[in-house]
Amino acid sequence: MILKFIFQRLLFLIFILLSVSILVFISIRLIPGDPAQIMLGERATHEALEKLREQLGLNQPIYIQYFIYLKNLLSGDLGTSIVTNNKILSEILRKFPATIELAFASMFISVIIGVLSGILAALYRNSWIDNIVMTFALTGVSMPIFWLGLILMLIFSSYLNLLPFSGRIDIATEIVPITNFYLIDTLLQNDINAFFDAINHLILPALTLSSIPTAIIARMTRASMLNVLNKDYIKTAYAKGLSKFKVIIKHAFRNALMPIITISGLQLGSLLSGAVLTETIFAWNGLGSYVVNAVLSRDFPVIQGCVLIFSATFVIVNTLVDLSYFFIDPRIRTKL
Repeated sequence: MILKFIFQRLLFLIFILLSVSILVFISIRLIPGDPAQIMLGERATHEALEKLREQLGLNQPIYIQYFIYLKNLLSGDLGTSIVTNNKILSEILRKFPATIELAFASMFISVIIGVLSGILAALYRNSWIDNIVMTFALTGVSMPIFWLGLILMLIFSSYLNLLPFSGRIDIATEIVPITNFYLIDTLLQNDINAFFDAINHLILPALTLSSIPTAIIARMTRASMLNVLNKDYIKTAYAKGLSKFKVIIKHAFRNALMPIITISGLQLGSLLSGAVLTETIFAWNGLGSYVVNAVLSRDFPVIQGCVLIFSATFVIVNTLVDLSYFFIDPRIRTKL
């Protein structure tokens, strides 16, 4: 039963990833600009351009180009940067851990604050607590990321001098990259000072990136809890003499968990594939800043590879969330 459920989701995942690869491939080809011209420069001769296009396969029909691209993709080759001439996959593997580290730190903040504030808002509906939570939630959704990042830098870095402005770690600190996750690498090298330095650099960008997910999770938690708190089994639990804490956590929150998990999974996928502004503001050397530089230099293979990784990450995360329903909600198991 469970294997059939997983198999169906994996088949759907493969179909989605194949569709994404087609859309990404075609979309990149629609961007104005000639990769051969970018590589050779404006003064390149017509003969040199034609020769390079032939080497790159750009003179082939687009469907032939796609099948060559798909073949290379299945072998783990995302191509080569036309600006730096580096392998794109190796660059992504080097930079993606920074984005993952930032996204999970932001998601941790979002889930803790969002869920707790949403529960409080539901329990004290229409009170001053509810009004404050909903006001902050609305502000968090409406506030531009780049503005919030600059304000936090101004307050905590410039005025209070508590946290660093940008980067992943102090320039005077030396780290031997092992996993490229700085929090893990510093612990593996038993460098506690570097570990806390990495955390200090992580706080501001994580807080900035968590503003929108925190607001969305808080609103979803409140709505889901309000829906559950009106159910008859909650009234029955209170009638049995159970403590308020036990009723809220064991009965109400547990049954309100599915929508919260769904929206959290969507937000995590978005963070992993869309931390572009935050990484740019805080000079965070992750995949977001990598693709921004690629766009500015019109490095089409890098853009194509990064967009594909972003899309695949989003789809995979949400597939895992979908699979988690099977284990969390017994009602789904009984319907299969």
